Amino acid sequence: MDRNRQALSVLIVSTLAFTVCFMVWMMFGVIGIPIKKTLGLNATEFGLLTATPVLTGSLIRVPLGIWTDKYGGRIVMAILMAATVPAIWLMAYATAYWHFLVIGLFVGLAGGSFSVGTPYVARWYPKNRQGFAMGVYGAGNSGAAVNKFIAPALVVAFGWAMVPQVYAAIMLGTVVVFWLFSHSDPAHLVPSHVKFSDQLKALKDPKVIKYCQYYSIVFGGYVALSLWMVQYYVGEYGLDIRAAALLAACFSLPGGVLRAVGGWLSDKYGAHSVTWWVMWVSWICLFLLSYPQFDFTVTTIEGPKTFHFGLNVYAFTGLMFILGIAWAFGKASVFKYISDDYPTNIGAISGIVGLAGGLGGFVLPILFGVLLDLTGIRSSAFMLMYGVVWVSLIWMYWTEVRRAQVMGSQATAFSLKG
Repeated sequence: MDRNRQALSVLIVSTLAFTVCFMVWMMFGVIGIPIKKTLGLNATEFGLLTATPVLTGSLIRVPLGIWTDKYGGRIVMAILMAATVPAIWLMAYATAYWHFLVIGLFVGLAGGSFSVGTPYVARWYPKNRQGFAMGVYGAGNSGAAVNKFIAPALVVAFGWAMVPQVYAAIMLGTVVVFWLFSHSDPAHLVPSHVKFSDQLKALKDPKVIKYCQYYSIVFGGYVALSLWMVQYYVGEYGLDIRAAALLAACFSLPGGVLRAVGGWLSDKYGAHSVTWWVMWVSWICLFLLSYPQFDFTVTTIEGPKTFHFGLNVYAFTGLMFILGIAWAFGKASVFKYISDDYPTNIGAISGIVGLAGGLGGFVLPILFGVLLDLTGIRSSAFMLMYGVVWVSLIWMYWTEVRRAQVMGSQATAFSLKG
């Protein structure tokens, strides 16, 4: 088999594997709703339940990225997926809240697959096509949408316990397919004399910290809202779980599938230009989504009149759709920064940045629940995200768009070509 066919085969089966891993990782976004009702959980407890798998999937990303550099993506990915199968199956037999939290930690290992596949796939392609290749692989984020199509149907037909049983079988089948059609190249391994500590020194680089901040929005926010949106639709608009999941997929699906387009745009226009526009589109959408449903009364010549303001379900879904597209582009553009700046250390850096994004996906659902319990305002989740985007815009402006010189001399403009 020639090199190009091997590269294509690796890209296809790796993307399939990541899609299944992401589907499993987001499982609580749907089955958490009947579990919440059964156990009588409040919003904060529900947030912790949905976020628990995200924690381990995030924490393991740095070592997985480093192991991928050292041992190769094929073997690391196969072992990782196989290790999650027993935990997924056991989820069906959980009965207490702590059961779900503990088993969720092990199921969450599937989320670490991103920092395995990203360097594994990228090294099969030349630098001018790495953004596209990583974007195609990253489209496996659409597993969040696949979960919203499959899980509600299983919940309604058979009960929530059927979902982890079916997902365990799907994961096992995916391990077999991945092993049969993937390949390895010894030339892709980082030399064995490179130590973990050498690779982790990149954490001292301010650019890495900045990329972590960007990714905590475009990926962390995507994960958090993918977990939160089904119950948001149920609570805010009174929809049943199937309709809620279908509308929530309008955010999750473009947020995953269009990542490949973001990779292509980043290759063509540069990581900076794409990320800059992503942040501004996010800022506008989140500003509008932050407004709660409210009434206000004014005194007119005919007496008091009350006006109602708030997004209806169609406007809300439209804004979420746009936000999903923006974040799909942003997820790809952040990793284009990494492949440009750290071509020999993609695994470790992508693991570090992926960790930051995943931790965002862990912390945000919990904060969404806390804010909802404290304020009673569902749109407080978007208010929080709006504030986080403000931080990134300001940071990006001062470090990339306008880099002021020392001693107050005239500022220099940064090329928008990245």
